[in-house]
Amino acid sequence: MTTTVAAVSGETGTPYTLSHLDALESEAVHIFREVAGEFERPVVLFSGGKDSIVMLHLALKAFAPAAVPFSLLHVDTGHNFPEVLDYRDRTVARHGLRLHVASVQDYIDRGVLRERPDGTRNPLQTVPLTEKIQAEKFDAVFGGGRRDEEKARAKERVFSLRDEFSQWDPRRQRPELWNLYNGRHAPGEHVRVFPLSNWTELDVWQYIAREGIELPEIYFAHEREVFRRAGMWLTAGEWGGPKDGETVEKRLVRYRTVGDMSCTGAVDSDATTLDAVITEIAASRLTERGATRADDKMSEAAMEDRKREGYF
Repeated sequence: MTTTVAAVSGETGTPYTLSHLDALESEAVHIFREVAGEFERPVVLFSGGKDSIVMLHLALKAFAPAAVPFSLLHVDTGHNFPEVLDYRDRTVARHGLRLHVASVQDYIDRGVLRERPDGTRNPLQTVPLTEKIQAEKFDAVFGGGRRDEEKARAKERVFSLRDEFSQWDPRRQRPELWNLYNGRHAPGEHVRVFPLSNWTELDVWQYIAREGIELPEIYFAHEREVFRRAGMWLTAGEWGGPKDGETVEKRLVRYRTVGDMSCTGAVDSDATTLDAVITEIAASRLTERGATRADDKMSEAAMEDRKREGYF
């Protein structure tokens, strides 16, 4: 797929075209620069997952050779994959960035939050996230959400207004004609910004391959001790798995998406290279979250309910 733009080549007089990935990259770079011009204290959510990695790569491109004018924010559940946290810390150090961490464990230790019976902490991220945004007075928060992931995310605009309680109201969605974004907000409100909204999982992987972006090894096939629960292969750990009757076995797996260990399932795979992963994704008929995220299966409206409360 190519996108025709108004410019023409000086030598041939033919229209200049952008490839599909170039068009997506250009749109994302424009969004980053637009936010830098409109807002005072933006921050980028960065977990070390593939979407946040691509988002940071785009931010670096948008402002090169200058430094990225934003800090990073991660909500640490305490159940994150060690490989992903190691990658996060290496990346922050390599680019000389500032990282804010909101810890779910701190809120549990203080009695503000309580562990869920199922052991998953992904739904517990909302309070630490919203309180960190309010405490640091961030007025724009970049997230790596994409419309192809889940139906609630498909309803959301690139600039998504959140009220003074960080809550999302679909009825307050603003039109975004001709890539014009309205960042106006009242004191106490902020805007969630999604530069990858129009990307698909396949687009993300093709862009990673084109740009030579490093990823945590967890995204490629490797042997791992896992157990079966609710139709997914979960990693054994201190978070509460496996239970009695759940057998741990070693399998060749990889992760399509990375979240809390307690709710993110691995998929059987022998894809050890980028080309193999791209081939596998192109043949898949299930979205990454639909196939591997237990937190999205709690109800038909699980994601939308959490977004209304302040989740991404």
